[in-house]
Amino acid sequence: LPDIEGTRQAQAISNIFGELSIQGFFILSGGLVYGSWQRRESIGNYALKRVRRLYPAYSSVIFATVIIALIFVPEVRADLGAVARYIGANLVFLNFLQPSLPGVFEDHRFPEINGALWTVKIEVMYYLALPILVWLMERFGKAKYILLVIVYIAAELWRQVIGHIGLEEHSNALVQISRQLPGQMSFFVSGIMLWEFRNLIRSKWWRFALAGFAIVLASYLPFGEGLRALGWAAMLGGIAFSPGPELNAARFGDFSYGIYGTHFPITQAVIAMGVFQYSMWAGYATACLVTIAVAVLRWNVIEKNFLESNNWYREKSQEHTMA
Repeated sequence: LPDIEGTRQAQAISNIFGELSIQGFFILSGGLVYGSWQRRESIGNYALKRVRRLYPAYSSVIFATVIIALIFVPEVRADLGAVARYIGANLVFLNFLQPSLPGVFEDHRFPEINGALWTVKIEVMYYLALPILVWLMERFGKAKYILLVIVYIAAELWRQVIGHIGLEEHSNALVQISRQLPGQMSFFVSGIMLWEFRNLIRSKWWRFALAGFAIVLASYLPFGEGLRALGWAAMLGGIAFSPGPELNAARFGDFSYGIYGTHFPITQAVIAMGVFQYSMWAGYATACLVTIAVAVLRWNVIEKNFLESNNWYREKSQEHTMA
């Protein structure tokens, strides 16, 4: 019983940090993509940048996992129809239609090939919604922040009310609907606010960091969940804009997308090989090292080469190479 209880507690803690990581990803994406929109030359230029940054790397991880599965799993080779459905559904971001392949990770806690890809669909929907949201912000003029507050509140109501109904009725479909874009828009909107007020946050970074930390903790109290996006954005902003040495990590490239897009199937593979059963720390170390190595390779072979020549990361990387 103590072992079972300890496992449950570990899973609960893991779920909390996993959820916060995804929500933080949405916040940062909301701000960075909004900044990209402001620097656009045209709507077409904005759309092309989003496609070049997202799709080559996204599609490569889908095909890579399928190829590996075909090589090592006989059940996959025996059901090419499932393979075609997996490729087709995932290439158009409908991961929920075919998240797994026969014989692959079927005995795992999560049988999905890449359980992180569901967020990419929401990310793409945000890309599409952003021009409309910015147009509305321009129509509201000085009251644009009131619009963002309205969107924030509406998103929280969507996520919490529909999610609560789904839990009461034991309806996984409703729970999944509550997690889609309308329900996550509060985090994207918080990212937009983070970008809008970045200079203020930079000047008062420690106040924002402390206040954000307190609000995030309060969000786990009864009826406090609606504050989490606000507090998480303030905390992330305070940390991001705090003074300190210029790390200039961009000179090596942008590995964030590669890490996010490949960590799940790599971790699943490490579990399947029994490394975690041998040693939890050996499992974590193996998964982390392989994920980082694959992310670096994917950046240099795929991601970087599809970006525009004047992309900031490409320029910084070239400067480092020349130096």
